[in-house]
Amino acid sequence: MKKTRYAVMAVVAVAIVGASAWQFNTHASNDIEQLTEDAYVQADLTVISPRISGAIDQVFVSDYVNVKEGDSLVHIDERDLDIARQVASANVLTAQSVINVLQAEIVKQHKIVEQAQAVISLDKARLSLAEANRTRFINLARDGSGTVQDKQQAETDYQTEKAIQMRDEAALATAKQQVLILEAQLKQAQANLLTVETQLKNAELAQSYAAIKAPVSGMVAQVNARNGSYVNTGQSLLTIVPMDKLYIEAQYRETQLANVHEGQAVTVKVDALPGVELKGRVDHIAPASLVSYSPIAPHNATGNFTKIVQRIPVRIKLLPDQSELLKLRIGMSVVPVIHTNQKI
Repeated sequence: MKKTRYAVMAVVAVAIVGASAWQFNTHASNDIEQLTEDAYVQADLTVISPRISGAIDQVFVSDYVNVKEGDSLVHIDERDLDIARQVASANVLTAQSVINVLQAEIVKQHKIVEQAQAVISLDKARLSLAEANRTRFINLARDGSGTVQDKQQAETDYQTEKAIQMRDEAALATAKQQVLILEAQLKQAQANLLTVETQLKNAELAQSYAAIKAPVSGMVAQVNARNGSYVNTGQSLLTIVPMDKLYIEAQYRETQLANVHEGQAVTVKVDALPGVELKGRVDHIAPASLVSYSPIAPHNATGNFTKIVQRIPVRIKLLPDQSELLKLRIGMSVVPVIHTNQKI
C-alpha cells in the first residue's frame, strides 16, 4: 500500500515537473488569448485655445456639459477688431478709387495721343505743301520767272512747317510716355489694392476668431474661461472630451505580440463596472516601445546589462452600439483580452 502511494506521488511529481518544463519552454505568444492589466480608457482630447488675445465677454458652457460640433463656447470682446476691420475696409475703398482715377486718366491720355497723332498727320500734309512751294519758287527764281522774295518766303514757310512737325512729334512722344507712367502707377495701385484686401481679409478673419465654437462634439471639462478675464493667444480655455470616440490604450509585453494582428477580436473587462464585458478589436500596434520615445536613451552600451521586457502600446477600438460605453470615463483601468484566433 505504501509502495503504491509512493508510486502515485512519483508519477504526480514527474507530471508536475514535465508540465513546468513544457510551460517554461513555451513562448508566451503561443497563447490564443493575450491579456494585460496595463491598459486604460483613452480619448483624443481637444484643448480649446483662442487664436487672438482679448477680454472674454461671454462664456456659454461649464464643466461636464455636452456640446455638439459648432456650438458656441466662449466669446471675446470684438469691438477693437471691428474697428480694425472698418479701417481695412476703408483702405480698400480708397485703393479702388485710386485705380478708377488712374484708369480714367489712361483713357484720357490715349485720347491725347490720338489727337497728337492727328496733328502730326496735318503737319505732314502742310509740310509736304510747303516743300512743294519751296521747290517751285526755287525753280521760278532760277529761270527769272519768280522773285527772290517769293523764294525766301517759300523757304521760310517750309522751315516753319518742319519745326512745327518736330514740335508736335515731341508732344506725341511725351503723351505716349505719360501713358506708360500712368500704366505703371495703375499696376502699383492694383498691387496696393491686393495688399489692403489681404489686410481686410485678415481683419475679418481675426474678428471671426472672437466667437470660439466647438470643433468636435463631446463633454466639456477643465473650463478656465471666465467673464472679464483677459486671455492670450494659445492659452488653454477648456477641454472637450469626445465621449463617442473612446478607445483602449493597452501596454502589452513584446513577448505577447508575435501572433497579434490588427482586426483581431478583443473582450474588455472594466474594473469600475463589475460583470460588464465590452467588445472591441485591435486597431493599431505602435511602431515603437514607450521607452523609445524617451529623450534620454534607455539602453546602456557599457557595464553590466539586465534585459528588461519592453512594452508595446496596442490601441483597441471599442465596437459601437454598446450601451455600457456611456459609463466609461477617461483613465479607467481595464483588462483587455485579445483573441488571436478571431477576427472582426
